[in-house]
Amino acid sequence: MRIHTFSCRGFRNLQPLEFSPDAGMNVICGENAQGKTNLLEGLWLFTGAKSFRGAKDGELIRFGEPKAELELTFTGEEVEKTAGLTVEERRVAFLHGKKLPSPASLAGQFCAIVFSPADLSLVRDGPAVRRRFLDLAISQIYPNYPAILRAYLRALGQRNSVLRDLKYHPEIEALLDPFEDELAAQGIKILRYRTRYLERLRETLPKIYHGLSGQRETLTAEYLCSAEGENLRAALVASRRQDCHLAATSVGPHRDDLALQIDGMPARNYGSQGQKRSVALALKLAEADVLRRMTGETPVALLDDVMSELDPGRQDYVLNHIRDWQVFLTCCDPSNVVRLAQGAVYEMRGGALLPGQKR
Repeated sequence: MRIHTFSCRGFRNLQPLEFSPDAGMNVICGENAQGKTNLLEGLWLFTGAKSFRGAKDGELIRFGEPKAELELTFTGEEVEKTAGLTVEERRVAFLHGKKLPSPASLAGQFCAIVFSPADLSLVRDGPAVRRRFLDLAISQIYPNYPAILRAYLRALGQRNSVLRDLKYHPEIEALLDPFEDELAAQGIKILRYRTRYLERLRETLPKIYHGLSGQRETLTAEYLCSAEGENLRAALVASRRQDCHLAATSVGPHRDDLALQIDGMPARNYGSQGQKRSVALALKLAEADVLRRMTGETPVALLDDVMSELDPGRQDYVLNHIRDWQVFLTCCDPSNVVRLAQGAVYEMRGGALLPGQKR
C-alpha cells in the first residue's frame, strides 16, 4: 500500500494543499496547533473509518467554508486507485469518481494503522480498551467477526436484564437458558478468534519491542480468560447466584483481558511513560504486520506524536528500522529527527505544508 498524492480543501485548519509524499518515511514537524494531526486524520478517513480523534463529520470542515474536499491516489492490490471524500453535513465517499453507498465502503480499499497519544490507554487503562483493540484488529481481517460480537452483546444485554429482575421474581430463572446458550455459542467463537489473533500478534510483537528497547527489555502478551477453558456454558450456570447479586454477567469474553508484561512485570503498573508508549507503539506495529501477513498488503503507518518520551535509542528505531512501509510521523521538536537516515522532512506552519527536504 502506497500513497502517491493527497490533496484537500476546506479541511480542518489546513490550507489547500497538494502533497506527494516519499515512498518511505515522511516526518511532519511543527509547533502545536499547526495542522500536523489534521493531516494524518485526513489520510485516515480514507480507510472508511470515523476520525480517530472522535470528531463528528461537521467538525472536519474549516471554519467559514461550506464543505471540505479530500482526494487520495494510492496503490493497493497492485492497482492504482483514486478515492475522494466530500464533507458537508456528513461524509460522502467516491472511488474512481463513482459515489459509494457509504464512507465505510472504502474499507479494504485503503489500508492504514494509526498511533496517537490516546493509544497510551492500551497500556495504562482497564481491560475494555485492550479488548476493543483486539476486536477492531480482528474485524479488519475477518469481516464476519463484528456480527458475532453484536450477537454476543445482544444476548449479554438480555441475560443481564433477566438477572436484574430475578431477585424479585425467582420464577423467571428458566428464561436465562436460551440467553446463556447464545452467549456460550457466540462467546466460544470470540474466544477462538481472539486467541488465534494473539498467536499471530506474538510472532512479531516481542521482536518489535525488543528492537524499540535496544534489546534491553522483553515484552510478553497473554490472554486472560474469565472462564476456564472453553466451558463457558457451565461457567455461566455456576455464576448465576453471584451474577444475580451483581445484576451483571461476571464471566465471558466481555470480562477478558490482554496482560502486557515487561520483563515479567505488569507494564500498566510498573512501566515508565517511555516504556508504556513503546508498548502501545509495538502493539500497533505488530497489528500492521499481522494485517500484512494475512492480507498481503502492507498498511500505511500514521504515527502521531510518537517521539515524545522516547529516549534516543527508541527514536532511532522508529526513524530507521521500520522498513518497507510508507510512514507518516509527526513531531514538535525537529531535533528528534536528526537521526533520520532516509526519507523526507516537512514543516507544517499555520496549516500550510512547506516543501520537504529529502534525506
